[in-house]
Amino acid sequence: MVSADRLAAYAAMSLLLIVIPGPSVLFVIGRALAHGRRTALMSVAGNTIGCYALVAVVALGVGTVVERSVVLFLTLKLAGAAYLVFLGFKAWQHRGALHAQTVAAPERGALRTLWEGFVVGATNPKTIVFFAAVLPQFVDRSAGHVPGQMLLLGLISACIALVSDSVWGLAASAARSWFAGNPRRLSMVGGAGGLAMIGLGVTVAVTGRTD
Repeated sequence: MVSADRLAAYAAMSLLLIVIPGPSVLFVIGRALAHGRRTALMSVAGNTIGCYALVAVVALGVGTVVERSVVLFLTLKLAGAAYLVFLGFKAWQHRGALHAQTVAAPERGALRTLWEGFVVGATNPKTIVFFAAVLPQFVDRSAGHVPGQMLLLGLISACIALVSDSVWGLAASAARSWFAGNPRRLSMVGGAGGLAMIGLGVTVAVTGRTD
């Protein structure tokens, strides 16, 4: 299986990549500002599952196909970008109802929130590139069980992301709680979360690999 040195090196690289805010972090922050702590943490869980699904895809050999196919890569990237814009628009559209939702409305559906996080995680361009191009470099092919090694390495990334994104989500939801006493300020925060996701979606669509 994977040696301790390879595990340590991969964990260090994953940590460096994950702690730098990217699509997943900004998505979680937007969810926290728009809907609060519970939705943020459920979004983190869904996002982590989506990212690990990419690991499974790479382990099965599909990741190489995605990396080499410009059309498929751009399709995944644009799908993720469009979904972020859609979620951001909905958050902006319903920003005025946030105060009533925090006081009396039922909790946001867990499965729906998990699914939204999953879609963003599974279509994250940064994650696709990392798992398709970087993850295989840490595999010891002479040791055999290559898919198992990839799944193990990907699990390390998933655990780091789960902790890091949760911290971001809790911090953002704490800031939202501070605004909750004033409906107008909360509406502004919800709108800001929606605009952040829209801006993120546009950024994802126009940046990154285009060749």
